[in-house]
Amino acid sequence: MQWLQKGESKMTGLKPIVMPSAKQKVAAELRKAILSRKMKEGEVLSLESIAKQLNVSITPVREAFQILNRDGLIKLRQNKGAIVLGVTDKYIRDHYQLRAILESSCARLACENEADLADLRAIQEDAQRIIEGKTYYQYADNNRAFHSEIWHMSGNEKMEHMVSELWNGLSMGNMVTEEDYARISHKEHAAILSAMEARDEDEAYAAMYAHIMRRFPSRNMAGSWTQLQQEMVSAPKKKCTHILCEAGMIC
Repeated sequence: MQWLQKGESKMTGLKPIVMPSAKQKVAAELRKAILSRKMKEGEVLSLESIAKQLNVSITPVREAFQILNRDGLIKLRQNKGAIVLGVTDKYIRDHYQLRAILESSCARLACENEADLADLRAIQEDAQRIIEGKTYYQYADNNRAFHSEIWHMSGNEKMEHMVSELWNGLSMGNMVTEEDYARISHKEHAAILSAMEARDEDEAYAAMYAHIMRRFPSRNMAGSWTQLQQEMVSAPKKKCTHILCEAGMIC
């Protein structure tokens, strides 16, 4: 039994804040740099140098290297850090498409679960304050919080873990300013939240998919479930027993 300290009031209805681990943050920063090609093919990465640049200890950098090695983005060198491997346009597209499928499914599951949206609304309101206050540098953390809350609301811990390891932060590329990105992303988040408030599983899925795949105009679903559904219907049908398909994802 927990006893309250003198003058301390009992609070109910609060949920723990889930923050990304240090290794996830490091992996996200490195993944973003590699996918945007700021880190070039053949570039040598040392544990010490990356730790110093990101102001972290060597341990999370070593763990992040393991994650990126599994993703095929770097090749580990024994006791010598790692080498950046080349990424093709197809690799980048495949990465975002997998993220889109997983995160869209999280949004769908959150609707199915009739998850409490109070925290998601609060995050979106905080984003509005960031934009009104023009403190756009704060948006990256808000963006992560919005997405990770939806992963959590899916109720699928395996999926939450998978998508957290794919996270690479802002996906707008280098074509817009920090302000532009915050405003565009916030508007798209509003569409996702609106669909989830209506418990519209299909629109929530489509809005999230379009949000993540916006950097690929030829495949941008523009929030239209009908358009996405038409592509799914026209695709060749086959029975698949893969665990991701059983979870309601597209094969």
